[in-house]
Amino acid sequence: MKTMLAIALGGALGALGRYGVTSWAAHAFGRAFPYGTLAVNVIGSLVLGFLLVVLNERSGLPAELRGLLLVGFLGAFTTFSTFSMDTVQLLQEGAALRAGANVFLNVSLCVGAAWLGYAGARHIFVNGM
Repeated sequence: MKTMLAIALGGALGALGRYGVTSWAAHAFGRAFPYGTLAVNVIGSLVLGFLLVVLNERSGLPAELRGLLLVGFLGAFTTFSTFSMDTVQLLQEGAALRAGANVFLNVSLCVGAAWLGYAGARHIFVNGM
């Protein structure tokens, strides 16, 4: 039961974080491109890559914390379904170039961010600074 409550809390915080980032990005950069979705996906990928090393190497952390961070927070913060709908909407608007850019940027930057987070955490926690 404690793990489920931790996941629910993490999900609420992640959803609020996603809302905050996407709202800020729309205000800062406009709505012509889904910058907010891109931002949360890249940030979430970076954090996930980092946390996987930290949580695996520091396995003494409670299951509730793992659930809160990985399943709850990051599950609600990142948004693959929104990325997909943003791409479909751009295609429906006839903005094929922006739709292609959205796919390319989300996939390449998120995979790169996950690798960077993972490599950075391994460097810090496994190999030592």
